[in-house]
Amino acid sequence: MSASARIDLHTHSTASDGTLGPAELVRAARDAGLDVVALTDHDTTAGWVDAVAALPRGLTLIRGAELSCRWFGVEPAVPLHLLAYLFDPDEPELVAELARVRRVREERGERIVRLLQADGIPVSWSEILAGAAGGTVGRPHIAQALIRAGLVATTTEAFGPDWLGERYRLPKDDIDVFRAVALVRAAGGVPVFAHPRASRRGRIVPDDLIAQLAAVGLAGLEADHEDHSPAEREHVRRLAAELGLLVTGSSDFHATHKTVRLGAFTTGPEAYERIVGLARGVTPVASG
Repeated sequence: MSASARIDLHTHSTASDGTLGPAELVRAARDAGLDVVALTDHDTTAGWVDAVAALPRGLTLIRGAELSCRWFGVEPAVPLHLLAYLFDPDEPELVAELARVRRVREERGERIVRLLQADGIPVSWSEILAGAAGGTVGRPHIAQALIRAGLVATTTEAFGPDWLGERYRLPKDDIDVFRAVALVRAAGGVPVFAHPRASRRGRIVPDDLIAQLAAVGLAGLEADHEDHSPAEREHVRRLAAELGLLVTGSSDFHATHKTVRLGAFTTGPEAYERIVGLARGVTPVASG
């Protein structure tokens, strides 16, 4: 991999809560000047086939997912996300767990809509499902319904305390983070902790927990991310160096659901090569 390669290892399509289809996403990645892009939809591999089929010449695709996890070491438990790269999508235990998470995510979404409707807010569950177009349903889809109803102007506003951030927020049954790391490793994949110090998103976990996860198979930390301040990015880099973990940078691109652009943050070629070298599930897909 060239030292000048541009590598973005965290993006979302309509298979979860992005607004570009997988085929559109890989074409947009190439148009943005990327050499490598990872498709990491929430708790699903549903976009992989379409992304591979549409892969433009000169772009390499890393197949992955972003797992919804939780640390149960405190009360209430802390939600967190684990990026899983190049795992076997047919590994039975992981397949079953991802299916369970998608099911409870959809059940939670329907319960949130019922709460909104009980307060006289004109949102429709059937329209939200249609908007998800078969993808993993999440709060961003409900946010879009609130925008269409003229109740909020942006996704950010919809995730504020008056709406989905607090008043109409419900917990969901995520994967225990230690189990998630074990499942990804058993499927031949490479687990990387997504935006671990993003305090603007809410509570963060202590460094001791990350050290414990590193001891059982966590491979890396996402440092360069729009939700990390410069100080938080530096903290992640220092911690990764102490623990011998690789460091990634990524856009966490969702198209119109977020303002961040593809390639806004990138991963260095050495970290990318370490991920590929550790993987035992599937390989990167290159076109041309």
